[in-house]
Amino acid sequence: MSDYGLRIMQPDECADALAKQRVGRVALCLDHPVVLPVVYGMLDGDVVFRTAPGEKLIAAALHSTVAFEIDEYDADAGTGRSVNVVGTAEEIVNPTELAGARALGLPAWAGEVRDRFVRIRTGTVTGRAIKPDERRDI
Repeated sequence: MSDYGLRIMQPDECADALAKQRVGRVALCLDHPVVLPVVYGMLDGDVVFRTAPGEKLIAAALHSTVAFEIDEYDADAGTGRSVNVVGTAEEIVNPTELAGARALGLPAWAGEVRDRFVRIRTGTVTGRAIKPDERRDI
């Protein structure tokens, strides 16, 4: 079976990639699927982001299962990687955890007030990297 030029990333590689990035996308499904960009940080192995009232906060209030994804691609080198986190969203309300989330120094994605924090309790983390020596030009 072909791996299509992809290599499965090890857990430590996934954690390293998540720690280095700052912008990712959260995917959720309430009455319809939606994928939204967020500025995020890592807190005790979980993805944390700021938000305002809306779909992401509703998903957190419902303790919905969500997906979170980051990726990077270097077109010149033909390398890249993608990491996906699947877990349960929840609003951070515990004062100690809230202090930890605020200490991440996450800027608001847009200029509006985003004073709520959502944590994705990590369930599974998977990652794939492009094997540069097997890049296919299309």
